[in-house]
Amino acid sequence: MDGSPPSYALPPDFLKGNLSKLERLILAQNELKIIDESIFKRLPSLKYLDLSDNPFVCDCSNADFISWVVNNTQVFVADAFQYKCSYPLSQKDQLLLSFNVQSCWESVSFNCFITSSSLVLVTLLSSFIYRFLRWQLVYSYYLLRAFLYDGRKRRQGCAHVYDAFVSYNVHVQEWVYHRLVPELEEQQGWKLCLHHRDFEPGKAILENITDAIYSSRNTLCVISRRYLQSEWCSQEIQMASFRLFDEQKDVLILLFLEEILSAELSPFYRMRKLVKSRTYLSWTQTRSHRGLFWERVQQALESGNDPTETHDLLTANV
Repeated sequence: MDGSPPSYALPPDFLKGNLSKLERLILAQNELKIIDESIFKRLPSLKYLDLSDNPFVCDCSNADFISWVVNNTQVFVADAFQYKCSYPLSQKDQLLLSFNVQSCWESVSFNCFITSSSLVLVTLLSSFIYRFLRWQLVYSYYLLRAFLYDGRKRRQGCAHVYDAFVSYNVHVQEWVYHRLVPELEEQQGWKLCLHHRDFEPGKAILENITDAIYSSRNTLCVISRRYLQSEWCSQEIQMASFRLFDEQKDVLILLFLEEILSAELSPFYRMRKLVKSRTYLSWTQTRSHRGLFWERVQQALESGNDPTETHDLLTANV
């Protein structure tokens, strides 16, 4: 092509009239470069067609027309085997009907194959991601959002709203409501963030979790076997762990309600790493030392540091 707009066989309003009985059509010596053969198919009585001395383009844009000229048995195309190419310059003066239209169909077939294969791969990949990785992607999004959220809050110098966000499973909520909350809020005067009370209605759960963790000075994880099996609790402790590593200060307090072996923590590699490298609060080992247990919780909330690493009845190591 020479860059000029293509010219077609007939003007757009050519077929508006009643041409059902048209038998002869002569369009010789025009500036027709690309021919739309479908127009001729709509002329049922056409018997003779003359398109000689037109500057045809020899590429795939005329492939359908070339195929129609060769294969149609109704219309006689005058001197068709003498039509010559004018464009592109590499094909100049070559015979129009000698152009290899098969290469166009192969190209179309190859493109269709590539397109359909890509669609299949995208569908399979999307299905795989949705089935196995959707939570990881959602979690990554909120993790990034949490990072940006915390950075903005630090730049603004905003104070934390809560002293601690309490991460717990619903199966231990009675212990949280009747032991933890009365002791920490009513007796010690801390302000806690709890799912059932402080999450904003209508907001996405992960968004509520992000806001709760980054609006609190600490995250207090009440860990049980049911906690380890909860998807949401896993998201909470991993996000709190990210904040711990990001801020390079202790904002995570681990409170174990049950004796849990190291092997049971294996799927939760982040928490296992934390537990193996720090001292944690153990409720089961303080049956006769409840006052000391709550005192150590208070110390952790006051200082933001780990409770003193001792090996008495209050603390234990994995």
